[in-house]
Formats: sequence, C-alpha cells, structure tokens
Amino acid sequence: MAFFLETLLGGLMAGMLYSLVALGFVLIYKASGVFNFAQGAMVLFAALAMARFSEWIPVYTGMDNLFVANFLAFIGAGVMMFGVAWLIERLALRHLVNQEGTTLLMATLGISYFLDGIGQTIFGSAIYKIDIGMPKDPIIAFESLFEGGILINKEDLYAALIAAVLVALLTLFFQKTVTGRALRAVADDHQAAQSIGIALNRIWVIVWCVAGVVALVAGMIWGSKLGVQFSLTTVALRALPVVILGGLTSVPGAIVGGLIIGVGEKLSEVFLGPYVGGGIEIWFAYVLALVFLLFRPQGLFGEKIIDRV
Repeated sequence: MAFFLETLLGGLMAGMLYSLVALGFVLIYKASGVFNFAQGAMVLFAALAMARFSEWIPVYTGMDNLFVANFLAFIGAGVMMFGVAWLIERLALRHLVNQEGTTLLMATLGISYFLDGIGQTIFGSAIYKIDIGMPKDPIIAFESLFEGGILINKEDLYAALIAAVLVALLTLFFQKTVTGRALRAVADDHQAAQSIGIALNRIWVIVWCVAGVVALVAGMIWGSKLGVQFSLTTVALRALPVVILGGLTSVPGAIVGGLIIGVGEKLSEVFLGPYVGGGIEIWFAYVLALVFLLFRPQGLFGEKIIDRV
C-alpha cells in the first residue's frame, strides 16, 4: 500500500507540471481559437532568459544573495515575456484579426521557429542550470501509518505546489474577473466580441502576456529539474495529450487531464511495465489521447460543437 501511494503521489506531482504547460495551450486557444504551437518555444525562451539573467545579475552587480538574484531574474524574464507578447500582437496577430484558424495556426508555427532561433542567439545554446533553491533531498513521510513510510521528492513536491497555486489563480482569473469573461467571449466569436466593444487586440496582448508568465514558471521549474537546453521545447509535447484529454477550451480540464495522465503514466510504468518490457511511460499518454479522439474528441470538459447547415 505504501509503495502504491508513493507512486500515486509521484504521478500527481508530475501531473501538476503537465497541467501547467497545458494551461499555455488552453489560454491561447480560449482567446484566439487556435492551437498555439509556439508554447514549447515560449517555455524554452523564458527558461533561457531566467537562467542567463540569474547568472549575469550576480556578475554585474556583485550580489551574492541567491533569492534576490533569482527574484530579479524572474522579474527581468517576465518583462521580456511581456515584451514578446506585445511584439507578437503588434507585428503578427493584429494583421490576422478575423482570419481563418489555419492562418493563425501557421502564424504560431512561425513564431515558434523565430523564438527558438532568437532565444539561442541572445542567450546562447549551451546547457544552463536554474537554481531557485528548491531542496532536492527526498523525505520520508507517514512513517507512523506505513512501515518504512512514503518516499517523497522535495523538489517535485515544491514544484507541484507552485504549479497548483498558479493554476488556482488562473482559474479564478477566468471565472471571476471581467477580463477573464472577455477572454471567453473572444474565444467564442471574434466578430461578436468586437461588436459589443471588446478590444480584440488588447485581449490578445493580455492573454499572450499571461501565457508568457505560465511559460516562464513552467520553464523555471523544468529548467531546475532537467537543465535549460534545446530539448526543453519537447516538454510541450508532453502536454498535448493533456489538452486533448481535458478539452482545449477548459482550464479545469487541463488540471484534471494533467493529473490523470501523470498518475496513469506512473502507475502503468510501475505495475504494467515489467510485463511488457517497460517504456509504457513514454507512450501511455498518447495512446490515451488517441482513444479520446476516437470516442470523445472534445475531451472530458470541452464543448461539443455542432454545425447546423
């Protein structure tokens, strides 16, 4: 029982990180109705900015306080992501208002390649590390309940808590604020939203800024765990099954989908892997996403769209 709970907790913590990355896809889709293929590049760009700023600030300021240096690096990277969001809206999206979804999709592909290139040009292409002070030593919990206790990775626990707080704040933002409701209106119908006075350009800037912050937090956490390198863009691919499972238009769906896939990966690898030679964790999420595409393509919480002709 203790081993099962240990695996379950590991899956839940991994699932929260998947949910965080998936939120970037959901945010952009809710505002523009297009799948944002640039999300992985945004995670890499934000992580590169955070890693390099945290290196440069102590060198050029003589500061030896890790917390303050990381805080300033986070602020600097956040400002840079806001600048990226503004430029994307100003130079690309503003000229594509009311265009077909395919056009917007291709625009995000172009943005992805641009961010990949310019990020490595500015910050370099080596492998960098982000040290945000999260403890990496495991702890033994619930020793009084289970013999030997349950082994919990502190870094994964802290990362999951950070992701959970951000997810909760974004959920409140969408459900309780005027801007959040405006975002949902824009996602439903661009022209109708404009007709009632919603400034589409302003909404797109806001949502790309929020998605940039999400990418920054995700890049910071994944960079701390795996190091900042080009392969970080593939983290976004791990979130694709999450948004398919939860629904492209649902913030709660991104959360639930991430938790289901995180737990499913861990449990299947541990309990089924030995019977099939292992490796289930690599493809489990994609097979589950395929099943949902066949039987419930809108996902668990997505809206079923019916076209009447």
